[in-house]
Order: sequence, then C-alpha cells, then structure tokens
Amino acid sequence: MTPGQSLKIVLKHALPPALFEKLLSAYHFLLAGIGALLYRFPSRRLLVVGVTGTKGKSSVTEMINAILEEAGHRTALINSIRIKIGDKSMRNASGRSMPGRFFIQRFLRRALARKCTAAILEMTSEGARQHRHRFLDLNALVFTNLAPEHIESHGSYEEYADAKYSIGLQLVRSHKRPRLLVANADDPESARYLLLPVESAIPFSLSAQRPWTADERGGSFTFEGVQVPVQLPGEFSLRNALAAAMLARALGVHREVIARALDTLREIPGRAQRIEEGQAFTVVVDYAHTPDSLKALFEAYRSKRKICVVSATGGGRDKWKRPVMGKVASEQCDVVIVTNEDPYDEDPRAIAEEVADGAAKAVIEIDRRTAIRRALAEARPGDAVLITGKGTDSSIHGPAGSEIPWNDAAVVRDELKKVLQNKAQ
Repeated sequence: MTPGQSLKIVLKHALPPALFEKLLSAYHFLLAGIGALLYRFPSRRLLVVGVTGTKGKSSVTEMINAILEEAGHRTALINSIRIKIGDKSMRNASGRSMPGRFFIQRFLRRALARKCTAAILEMTSEGARQHRHRFLDLNALVFTNLAPEHIESHGSYEEYADAKYSIGLQLVRSHKRPRLLVANADDPESARYLLLPVESAIPFSLSAQRPWTADERGGSFTFEGVQVPVQLPGEFSLRNALAAAMLARALGVHREVIARALDTLREIPGRAQRIEEGQAFTVVVDYAHTPDSLKALFEAYRSKRKICVVSATGGGRDKWKRPVMGKVASEQCDVVIVTNEDPYDEDPRAIAEEVADGAAKAVIEIDRRTAIRRALAEARPGDAVLITGKGTDSSIHGPAGSEIPWNDAAVVRDELKKVLQNKAQ
C-alpha cells in the first residue's frame, strides 16, 4: 500500500463522508490540472476523439483507429485492451481503461513526440469521477449507449449517468472548433447528449442503414450508398462500426476509406474473439459483463447449440446483475457453466451461486481453467463455446489486493489443444 493510499484510508475514517468526498474530488481535479500543466496541454495539438458509453467503447475506439490509420493518420490509442503510440502497441495491464496519475497527459505528450496526429481515448464514468477527463481538449466524442453498471460505486443509476454525461460537458469546454458529437439515437439517453451546445451533434441509428445483415461470421450495412462489410459477429458489431463510420465521416474521411478500413479489421482481442486450433466447433472469448451485452453475444450465435461459460461483475459491485446474468445465460444457452471472475474480497462460490440462482439450468465450476476445459470437452461439431467476462483482462483479482496472472485466450488455446489431442486418441 502506498503512502497516498494509507492517508486516504485514515482521512476516510476521520472525516464526515460528504467532506471526505469533496476533498477527494478536489484532490483529483488538482492532479488533473497539474498533469496538464506539467505536460504542456498536449491535447491542444492533436486530433482527440473520446468514446464513452456502457458497452462497445473499446471496439469503437479500435474501429476509429483503423479508419484514421487508413485515412493517413499516425495514431495513438488508449482503451481497456491496449495502449498504442504510432507503431508501438502494448497490452493495457493497468486494469483501467482510463488510467490516472498524469498518465493520459504524459501519453499524449509522447504521442506528439512520436509524430502522431490523432489520439483516440476510451473514457469511463470511473475516470470522470476522478476528473481524468478534465483539461483534455476534445475534437469529438462518441456516445455508444447507457445501461445500469457500477451502481454501488456511483450510488445510483442517475449518478452513473451523470458521470458519463460530464464527459460530454468536457467536449463543450474544449477550445477546439468545430466540436463534434456522435450519439446512438437508438438509445434513449442519447437525447441528452444531442442537446449539448456544440457545432455538430450527429445522431446515428442502425435501423436507418438498411439493408443490413448480421450473423456469427459478420455482416454489412449500407452507408451513404456504399455497402460496408464488417468481419466481426453480431448486430452489436454493426452498431459499433456505424458509430465509428459516422464519426470518421464527420471528420471528413471518405466513405470508401471507411468501408475499406472496417473490412480489413478482422479481430478485436477479447471482443467476440474467435479462437481457432482446427476444431470442428466455434470457440469465442468475449468481455461481455452486462446482461444486455451477454444477450447480444449469445443472439449472434442463435443458430448454434451453445455451451456458455459465464461469471459476473467482480466482488463487491453490481450484485443486482448476478441472477440476471444467470437468467440470460439459461434462456440463451444449452449448457451453462458458472465460474470465477474477479472475486476480490468476496467468496467466489457465493458469487457463483447468486449467478446460478437466476438460471433454470447451470453447473458451478469455480476454477476458471477447469470450467473452460469442461466447456470445450462438451462441444460437438457445429457447436459454439462462448467464454465471457474477462476478455483481455490480465489477472484474476482476489482477496487483499492479490492477483493471479490470467489470459482467457491463452488458456482457451492451451485447453483446446489438450481436448483435441484427447479426442484424436
């Protein structure tokens, strides 16, 4: 534990809760301002695009990155999957989509030093609570959707929504002109964003892009008369691609460039990521961690018999989701295996039992590797094994701050090879 963390604990217990929260907010705001000063406001010299919402943020940032690169930009990118500056990319092992402690300002300064012209940032409600979005001059913001999440952390759905909305207010504060906002009009919360006083507020709706098609292999949609192929599964991938396309078009990128870039993007790590080892069935690793995102993933594979490995939000948070996640899995999957994710200081079996309580059919296998092995062994030719909850997370978080190194895709590959070897014998 750092001295700063120790002081925070002491103050939290010594001060009235309201006063402590105000002091903590002021502290984070001060840190954000010092970081911007220290690194000389680098966002003012880059094209900066933020992406916020509950679901799809990482995928949309990856799609925007691919389009801007195809359009000739040298890009920098931060999302929950990776941290990229120019040609160098590394896994984001911080556990934060929006790192703090001067990280973003330093990242943008390094992007400038390496001749980047554009930066794409995943922006979160937790980051906004700690003012990590402040002192960033945005050119554009994409709002994907809003669904209940982080309720315990924020205090209520309304406060969670307000934290997301504060990122829109940061676009309003930007010194850049014109300021662009792209919002998913299929989501009721978009109306609030589209009323922000910026130069261009652009709604998008997948229903307006007909004809479109989507299945487990990908799909396409019509965009300004051009058919845009998407090589990622499900309707949700089309919606993410459309968000990226609308943003890029508003920035002046030609529709043919947009279509070419999206067609080239064949995989996003940990996001409906197919694992191939020559097996006769489909294996997918996905980050889905809300009931809506879980349902959207499962529906993309509606034509297949599904073996689903599910978990729930980590210990100490969003407990309301646990039986709901189990219910969704039970309704959509033929076999449901409930396993461990990030229990923190809670009993992992108790968490799994709460998930299973919502399922009409489920077995519990706490050891995540064993659960994955069991699902793969259950698969028949033509089935889909869908492993959700971790995506590209690099560890399983346990009690007292402990971490076990983890990589869902690597574990799946390892166990899949063993299962295939056993079946071949």
